[in-house]
Amino acid sequence: MAIIVFQHAESEHPGRLGDELRRLGVRLDIRRLDLPAGPGSQGNKHVPPDFDEVEGVISLGGPMMVSDHLPWMQPEMDFLAEAHRRQVPLVGVCLGAQLIAKALGGEVSALASGKPEWGMLPVRQHPVANTDIILAGVPWTTPQFHCHGQEVSKLPAGAATLQYSDACKVQSYRVGLRTYAFQYHFECSLADMRGHLFSGDAQIAQAGIDPSAAFADAKAQYETYDRVSRRLCENLAMYLFMAASPVPA
Repeated sequence: MAIIVFQHAESEHPGRLGDELRRLGVRLDIRRLDLPAGPGSQGNKHVPPDFDEVEGVISLGGPMMVSDHLPWMQPEMDFLAEAHRRQVPLVGVCLGAQLIAKALGGEVSALASGKPEWGMLPVRQHPVANTDIILAGVPWTTPQFHCHGQEVSKLPAGAATLQYSDACKVQSYRVGLRTYAFQYHFECSLADMRGHLFSGDAQIAQAGIDPSAAFADAKAQYETYDRVSRRLCENLAMYLFMAASPVPA
């Protein structure tokens, strides 16, 4: 049994969420969809053909956009939709959150502000989130790390928005009991943040931020971010992935 992890770029890895799951003895089956599939059992794998031995799914971020329509996107979205239908624990981060929304009938578009959202910025909770076990112990307002130019502009049917920011109305959402998605990056280390901010991504200039100033701000808020993000990862690991029991297909 393993949790399937769809990784879309070298820099967008499972981070602290992966660390917490491994600490609990969970095996991660990481699939680099941005790389060619390799032959044999040791080669790079893409989207699984079925759900045999799959106990959860994580879809990570990436510099690409849903509107890029890359060859692996539709197979991944089909798999995400089926995981949700089967009530397999499912988590999306940044691009992954957008892919889940699109797969389940929602819509993704450029941020309404017209500017990408980058750097350490506050995320706030809606009242409905205050009783959600996945956000237990997470403050109503907390600094989180952002690097995205698109957002979920229309939620899938039955979804509930949990958190929001000034620039993005859907920072996290839940669909059903076992599907959670987060626009912000709670999995990053300080080194990851530095890598994103100094990556030269065109969105950084479009966002109108200075990478050095943004990184200094991230460092200043990192202690709080680290504590809150670790709590979120613990909740996801214990109350979503570890607590789930198989549901008949």
